[in-house]
Order: sequence, then structure tokens, then C-alpha cells
Amino acid sequence: MQGLRLRKYSPYERSRILFCYVMLLPIFALFFVLRIWPIIRTFWMSLFDWNLIGRNHSFIGLDNYAMLFQDPQFLLSMKNTFLYAGASVALCFVISLPIAMVLAKKMRFSPFYQAIYFLPFITPLVPMSVAWKWIYDPMYGILNYILSIFGMPSVGWLIYPNVAIWALIIMNVWKNLGYNIVLLMVGLRNISPVYYEAASIDGAYGWKKFQYITWPLLKPMILYVVVTSTINAFNVFTQVYVMTLGSQAAPGRAVRVLLYDIYENAFRYFRLGYASAEAVILTIIVIALTVVQFKYIKSEV
Repeated sequence: MQGLRLRKYSPYERSRILFCYVMLLPIFALFFVLRIWPIIRTFWMSLFDWNLIGRNHSFIGLDNYAMLFQDPQFLLSMKNTFLYAGASVALCFVISLPIAMVLAKKMRFSPFYQAIYFLPFITPLVPMSVAWKWIYDPMYGILNYILSIFGMPSVGWLIYPNVAIWALIIMNVWKNLGYNIVLLMVGLRNISPVYYEAASIDGAYGWKKFQYITWPLLKPMILYVVVTSTINAFNVFTQVYVMTLGSQAAPGRAVRVLLYDIYENAFRYFRLGYASAEAVILTIIVIALTVVQFKYIKSEV
């Protein structure tokens, strides 16, 4: 058996390939400067006792990481973040899948409902958070007004510690529902109707079709939706900052999430080294969850 021979390129082909690489260099440079370098720099800073005010940054190795797992604030913020992300992703998926299955059928008003559901996703987060803060207002909020119509007492949605985190979860589900619906609809419409016709001939209907056709063929899109939703949920900050600060804010510990803890340590207490260690831990958590989701869902495809 003859050995493999490398293809020989003509001078013209080599010049074209070189030209393509040269044109890609600015993109690679920007990606490195804006994405890769901040990650490297953050990890480097996490190894120092880096204070924003002082000039002396002493090397302390992994001490920041050791202190993290002894810090009740960090452990609480991690617990709240996992609760927020897990509940948001699960609820949003469970609600969006049946809606997507209905809208995926060729209905007269399907495009209209798609636009209505998708509108919150493209709305800027700050004004949306302000609007939801008003909706949750204990005195003038529309949600408590609706409760009063049915004779129910007002609820301090952003005041009561046991309720505040769930109020944020409800808002997040409402915002990202349209994103899930649109993507799941794309996956559903890419399933050939031939499979359903063959199943009908074999006497399979309803749940059997969903179990053996829809669910297996939809898993690649489900994987994408779950992974992107998880990453988005772990990056929660804006709504916590906007909705839970002020006169009707919940106790800080009730809604303290990882990104808010990083923000406070970096820009309120000027502990950049400690905040960098938190950011590294958050990145590792997100990457680990993404890998687990990929392996679990793809193993069943």
C-alpha cells in the first residue's frame, strides 16, 4: 500500500491561501484581545492579593480560591445562582415545548403569536426590569391589584426573602420563553412528516408519536436550547441590580447571585484578586455544566 502523499499547491494557490489567512488575522487578533486575553488576565489576577486602590499586589497563589469556599457569602450566592438557573431553565423549557408544538402547525395566526412571544426576548433588559419592578410593587403594582380583586392579600414580591428569588425567576422565564419557542419550532418543522405518516399506518398516535419520533429527533435542538439557556441564566446580574436595590428591595442575601457578588467585591470593596477568583470559578462551573449537558443529551440521540 502506497503511503499518503501531500498535495502540492501551485504558487497561485499558495498565494490565495496566504491571502485568506492574512485577511483572517484581524478577526483572530480581536478575538484574542476581547475574549482570550481577559480570561488569561482574570486567572492571573486571581493569584494575587490585588487591591484596586493599592499599588502593591502580592502573590498569594491559590489562597483566594481557598478563602472562597470558606466564605458564607460566596456559598450563598452560588446556591442562589444554581436555584435561579435550574428553575429558570426547567420552567422555561417545560412551558415552551407544548407552545412550540402548537405553533409549529400551520395555523392562521401562528406568525402573530410567534412575534408576540419573541418580543420580550429582544426588549432591553434594563427597561424591562424597571417595568417588572413596578408590576411587583406592593402598593401600586398590577399583580397585587389582580390579587386584591379576588380578595387575596398583597404580596411583597421583592421584599419577602422566600419570594424574591422566585419573582426574578418568573421574570426570566417570561423574557426567554419566546427564544425557546422559536428554536424548538425550527426543530419541529425540520422533522419530516413521513415519519408521522408511517407511524399512523402502524397504529401509533399521540404520545407514542411524541415519544418515539418527536422527542428523539428534537434532541439536537433541545441540547442547544438547554445549553444556551443555562449559560444565560448563570450570567444573571442586571435584573438583580435594578429590581432589588432601593426602597422595596429584598434582603441582599435572599437574591445574592454570583455575578452580583463579583461586582460588589470588585467595585465596592476593591478586592479585584478575590473577585477574579470568583469569576474563574463561575467560568469553570458553566463550562462543566455545558460539557455534562452535551454528553448526557448526545448519548441519547
